[in-house]
Amino acid sequence: MQKIRQSQRSPHILSALLSERPCFILVNSPGDFFMPQQIKRFFQFCSNALSLFLSRSMRGVYIATAISLAACSSFKESKSPPAALAEFKESIPLKTVWSGNVGPSNDFTFSPVSISNSIFTAATDGTIVRFDSVNGREIWRIKAELPLTAGVGADNSTLSVVGSKGVLFAYDLDGKFRWKVQAAGEILSAPAVGGGVIVARGINNHVTAYDSLTGKRRWVVERSLPPLILRSADGMVIADNTVFAGLSGGKLIAINLTNGVVQWEASVGEPRGATELERVADVSGAPIIVGSDVCAVAYQGRVTCFNMKNGAIRWGKMLSSSVGLGADERAVFAVDDKDTLSAFSLHSGLLEWKNDKLMNRHLSSPVSFGRTVVVGDMKGYIHFLSRNDGSFLARTGTDGSPIIATPIVAGANVIFQTKAGKVVALAID
Repeated sequence: MQKIRQSQRSPHILSALLSERPCFILVNSPGDFFMPQQIKRFFQFCSNALSLFLSRSMRGVYIATAISLAACSSFKESKSPPAALAEFKESIPLKTVWSGNVGPSNDFTFSPVSISNSIFTAATDGTIVRFDSVNGREIWRIKAELPLTAGVGADNSTLSVVGSKGVLFAYDLDGKFRWKVQAAGEILSAPAVGGGVIVARGINNHVTAYDSLTGKRRWVVERSLPPLILRSADGMVIADNTVFAGLSGGKLIAINLTNGVVQWEASVGEPRGATELERVADVSGAPIIVGSDVCAVAYQGRVTCFNMKNGAIRWGKMLSSSVGLGADERAVFAVDDKDTLSAFSLHSGLLEWKNDKLMNRHLSSPVSFGRTVVVGDMKGYIHFLSRNDGSFLARTGTDGSPIIATPIVAGANVIFQTKAGKVVALAID
């Protein structure tokens, strides 16, 4: 199935929905011919065989016309099957502390957040729910006036989600509507909230801060777009009055939260290769803060840790990923584009272990949880691995739908949200 969408700045967006984790590529000019090679994790084109011509219909909808150039007339789904679930003796007991439902995420990514002993979640249809983080009691449920494309961002006083066509909404933690504002473009990443502002990152590479009480724009930082990007929910993180944002083109940028001054900018992935597809190098997921470092990973790039204050590189290792990182005080955990989970020393970047038994299962971002590292997969399974050596410790199922959202830790529980909308809190018994 193919879809063509039009962004607010009228670029053409080709969405190849050939797997549970779709790849989206933005083409900046109409009528471009290109002969893409395999984009590793998402889909496979026939070698030297396919061009896509983008043309406009009378109704303004962009249509992709596939032209056969050799023996091939269509692109195919990757032939690499997901790895079978490994058999092992479970060594830690798991229990489901509570579960709830918020609604499906469809083609978007919604990740839960933990604030004030509560879990906040959202869904595509506009539903926003607050659960008690301890027992899962539903505290309130509201509905935004528009379908949603991203969320949730929150701090101790403000909650924010993003509606279709780039409308940013703000609420207090009791679910009372505060304001809405039209951003400059489509937004697929959850807002970052803190320091009296809500920061939104558009797919147009604009990072904009709004006053959390009034919605007044405080500042905006703009960066140019490369010719092709992955259409993904790359996040942001706030720490020490600074927002760290990953951008298309492989840059990690640190911006002063008060005045919007760029404090430093560094490369996580550097475009290289003969074709624009080979040069796609976008930061994936949200950066993570570990002690005095900020770490990030890029598609066709590296996993890299930087000094949070000045952007000096601590270390970097070649690794291509389309999801974010996990970390604890000892290691950084990364899932590459073949779904191998690796652990790197936080201090030196040396590879400590890797587990390739979940290949092609479309893993979520990992999260460190006690003595385990936890990931979800395309079939709704949640895998608990040893933090020390990457061996399997436990596994449990959910509702069978993909787990794309980044899991979070809330107290003694780890929280997952599935694509179908189930929210589950698990604990080690």
